[in-house]
Amino acid sequence: MKNALLPVITVTGLQLAGLLGGSVAVERAFAVPGPGLALTQGIADRDWNIIQALVFLYAVVFVFVNLIVDLSYAWVDPRIRYK
Repeated sequence: MKNALLPVITVTGLQLAGLLGGSVAVERAFAVPGPGLALTQGIADRDWNIIQALVFLYAVVFVFVNLIVDLSYAWVDPRIRYK
């Protein structure tokens, strides 16, 4: 069963990344206040500071999710070892 769980973990990580990117569109479409709406307003206003900060925030979250996915591989399947 542990072999079958690895693709599920991978897809879950990809879905979280898609959720992060999709939140920008949802916040813009429904005018929900959040970082996605602030990012699109910053792009429209050419506010470089807010654009850089939010793109960096999204990148950090994306890298953190991928790190958690990679570390969970070793937790689920003991044959995978990281040095």
